[in-house]
Amino acid sequence: MATLRKENIEVYKSLDILARQVVEGFITGLHKSPFHGFSVEFAEHRLYNAGESTKNIDWKLYGRTDKLFVKRYEEETNLRCQLVIDNSKSMYFPADKQPSFEHPNKITFAAYATAVLIELLKKQRDAFGLTLLSDKIDTMTEIRSSAVHQKYMYQLLEPLLLPYDPEKASPQKTSIAEPLHLIAEKMRRRSLVVIFTDGWVDLQEQEKVFDALRHLKHCKHEVILFHIFDQDKEIDLNYGNRPYHFIDMETNAKLKIHPNEIAERYKAMAAKQAEAIKRHAIQYNIDYIPVDINRGFHQVLQPYLLKRNRMA
Repeated sequence: MATLRKENIEVYKSLDILARQVVEGFITGLHKSPFHGFSVEFAEHRLYNAGESTKNIDWKLYGRTDKLFVKRYEEETNLRCQLVIDNSKSMYFPADKQPSFEHPNKITFAAYATAVLIELLKKQRDAFGLTLLSDKIDTMTEIRSSAVHQKYMYQLLEPLLLPYDPEKASPQKTSIAEPLHLIAEKMRRRSLVVIFTDGWVDLQEQEKVFDALRHLKHCKHEVILFHIFDQDKEIDLNYGNRPYHFIDMETNAKLKIHPNEIAERYKAMAAKQAEAIKRHAIQYNIDYIPVDINRGFHQVLQPYLLKRNRMA
């Protein structure tokens, strides 16, 4: 079974993922919040930090252990973050090799980036949830902040690290717009929504995706969009000077063609589509991060988090 290697995640433990707009949280500190107090649903204990309020210390536990622990509650959080991964078949490109942290395909990059964000949110005592979607919502977890929930999230991410198996892949058309609308409707409180997608949809569907992003912003959510692609193969169409058999990973349609014969028109089309995604993101005040998987994981995520920390 593929695993999320801890050493690749812990590189980021000194960073934070900060909200830029007001969030409906309960603890003063990293994020601005309009509320104070906490819910009564107990989640877990944590060690008491010197200098903080003593009102939530579990004195009965202190009597048994001679150590100071603070009771944590499920809604004791600054920020609620919904991490959304496009799990459609095109996200498993390139499919001709074993994906790894050093040489990820698109879904592997999304899984590792999500694991890093979960680690940072847990450190900050923020709550997080995971949604996997394709043409529907495949999985949508509760938004929680406990260590048990973090472990469950990692269990959901690990299957995404497995190599693509065309024998198990049934035809599936990308249609993430409706699932994004559902996410907007289900999330009643202002949250941070982080989306990982390659954006490969037809022009009609693309307009529906833009409408769904508009819906998320209308509901007062802060949105970060990681637009993931393989610049060399998907955008620049760099293949050998010979005909190839191309197979659509979502419909299984097959096409034999010489890449050089269509390269100019294809590049123009791909550039137009990418530009439309970027333009709409800027228009809706969405944080847009283009991700070329060939650049390497750390060369993309680390500079973005450092930049976001400076601007928050």
